[in-house]
Amino acid sequence: MKGFNLSEWAITHRSFVWYLMLLFVVAGVLSYVELGREEDPSFSIKTMIVETRWPGATIDDTLLQVTDRIEKKLQETPWLYYLKSSTKPGVSTIYVNVLDNTPKSAIPDIWYQVRKKIADIKGTLPQGIIGPSFNDEFGDVFGIIYAFTADGFTHRELRDYVENIRTEIFTVKNAAKVQLLGAQDQKFYLEFDNRQLAGLGVTRDQIIQTLREQNAVTPSGVVQTNQEKFAVRVSGSFVSTDDVKRINLFANGKFFRLADVATIKEGYADPPQPMFRFDGEPAIGLAISMAQGGNNLVFGEAVAHKMAEIIANLPIGIEPHLVADQSVVVEEAVGGFTKALWEAIAIVLAVSFLSLGLRAGVVVACSIPLVLGMVFVYMEYSGISLQRISLGALIIALGLLVDDAMITIEMMVSQLEAGVDREHAATHAWVTTAFPNADRHPCHGGRLRANRLREERCRRILLFAVRRYRCGPPGLVDRCCCLRSGDRRHDSPENDETT
Repeated sequence: MKGFNLSEWAITHRSFVWYLMLLFVVAGVLSYVELGREEDPSFSIKTMIVETRWPGATIDDTLLQVTDRIEKKLQETPWLYYLKSSTKPGVSTIYVNVLDNTPKSAIPDIWYQVRKKIADIKGTLPQGIIGPSFNDEFGDVFGIIYAFTADGFTHRELRDYVENIRTEIFTVKNAAKVQLLGAQDQKFYLEFDNRQLAGLGVTRDQIIQTLREQNAVTPSGVVQTNQEKFAVRVSGSFVSTDDVKRINLFANGKFFRLADVATIKEGYADPPQPMFRFDGEPAIGLAISMAQGGNNLVFGEAVAHKMAEIIANLPIGIEPHLVADQSVVVEEAVGGFTKALWEAIAIVLAVSFLSLGLRAGVVVACSIPLVLGMVFVYMEYSGISLQRISLGALIIALGLLVDDAMITIEMMVSQLEAGVDREHAATHAWVTTAFPNADRHPCHGGRLRANRLREERCRRILLFAVRRYRCGPPGLVDRCCCLRSGDRRHDSPENDETT
C-alpha cells in the first residue's frame, strides 16, 4: 500500500504550498517585531522565606514555640523538597524549598498554600509576635534605576516628590514594580528629663501610655439625618512636633505639658535603614522592573520618554540621575547575537551558492527565512522572547536546517543525473531520509527488492558451494565467485524471483 509522501503532496498542491509559504513569512516578520527582548530568560526561584519576629524572646522560646510549630505545619506543603531554618533570639527564619522538577505554573499555588497553612496556625502562636512575613519575590530584576538628589529640600520633601514620580511611572506600559531605595522613615524622638519626672512623681511608662491613647484612632460614631450621614471624628492626632509639645498631661493632681518633662525632636530612623547614595551624596533611588515577556528596548524608551516629561515639571534643586539602564545592555547582548545569526545565514548562503550552484543554492536560501518565520510565530505563541539563550539555539538549529536542506538538494540532483524524472527525484528524499521505506516508493521499490533477492540468492549459492566443496568438485564455488555486482546488474527481477 502506498503511504503518504509530503513531498509528493506539496508538488501536487503547489498553489496552496506557495500560499502557506508567503503566509508564514509575513507572519514571521510580524511576530519578530512583536517578540520581547531580554538579556536572559526568566526563571522561577523555587524558594520562599518565612520570617517571624518575637521581640524579647530567648532563642529557646523562639525555637520551640515559633520555629518548630511553623516547620511542622509546612511539612504538609505540596512539592516540598526540604525546609531549612535559622533561629536567633526573637527572630525565626524558615526557607521553604520545593522540588527542582516542580512545574513553573504550580509555583504560585504552592506559595499560596504556604501562606494559607501559616494563617491556619497563627492563632496558636504566642502573643506579641510580628508576622509571619513572606518573601517569594526576591528574584525580581529591576533593570532601570534612577537616583534623585536634592539641594535645598529635606529628605522628607524629596521623598514626597519621588513618591509622585513612582505613581507616574506605573502608567508606562509593561511596568511591573517600582520601588524606592534608601528612603528613611520619619520619627519623633522624646528625651525625658529624669529630674522633672521625679519632681512630678510620674514615670515614662505613664507618659507613653497617655500618648498612645491620645494618638489612637477609634470610631466616634455617626450622625444620621434624613438625607445624609456624618462621621464624627475626634481631633488631637499628632501631625507635627508642635502638636506633641502642646499635649497636656495629668498626674498626681497636676496638669503639665509634655514639653516640660521631655525634649521633642523630629528625625529619621536610627540606626538608619539601608541608604542610597549617588556620587557620595545622599539620594533616593527609584528602581523599575519590567513585566515578564515585555520588550526591554521598547520599555526603556517609554520610561525615558516619561521621565523627560516628569523632569520638566520638577522644581529647581531636585536632580534625577540615571544609574542603570538594562535596555542598553539588552540592545548590546541581543544585537551581538542577532549580528552573529545574520552572519551565519550569510555564510551558509554563500557556501550553498558556491557548492550547489545558483539554482540549488536559491532553494536552500529560501528555506532559511521560511523556517525562521515559522519559528518566530511559535516563539510569540509560546511566550519565548529574544534573548541570548533563544538566539544561541537559533544559531545552532540553523546549521541543522541548512544541512538537511543541502542533503535533500544533493539527493535530488543525484537522482536527476541518474535519469529519474523530476517528480520522482523530488520525492526521493522523503522515502530515503525523512521516512525511509523502500517498499512504498513507486520508482525504486522493485529495484531494491530485486537487489535483496540477489543477495539472498548469492548467500544460498555460497552456502551450498561450501557444503559441496567438502565432499565434491568445487564448480559451484567458481560460479559464485563469478557473480560480481557488474554481472548481477543485468539480471531481471523476474529471473531473480523464479530462481
